[in-house]
Amino acid sequence: MPEGSGQDEELELTSPLVPLFVITNGRALPPDHEYEHTTLVTATGAENGQVAARTLSPEAGRVLDLVADGFLSVAEVAGHTHLPLGIVRILLAQLEEDGLILARTPIPRAERVDRELVSAVLEGLKNRFGA
Repeated sequence: MPEGSGQDEELELTSPLVPLFVITNGRALPPDHEYEHTTLVTATGAENGQVAARTLSPEAGRVLDLVADGFLSVAEVAGHTHLPLGIVRILLAQLEEDGLILARTPIPRAERVDRELVSAVLEGLKNRFGA
């Protein structure tokens, strides 16, 4: 092989030749960091996080850059980075442990309302204010 022919070329860490477990350093998703598709994440902007941000993998750095300007859902982060959702969840868990992001759980679905209670409130408002 000619000297210097491939040594100058950088191999992207997200190329198909690199297994996904290399991106996450072999980490598994901790049970307390199970992010739903609609969980919103944003960068904290903490000064102590700047030191930790310098040691991030390129993929984790890209995720941090994506969420630096506001909230994005986990699914949106996966779409922008072209990484599998499981890998994105592991990267987000690592970033949250380092104090670089905040995760906001999705708002739970509303429960069914009691129709009798709503009708009673409506009747009370009609009686009080007329209608």
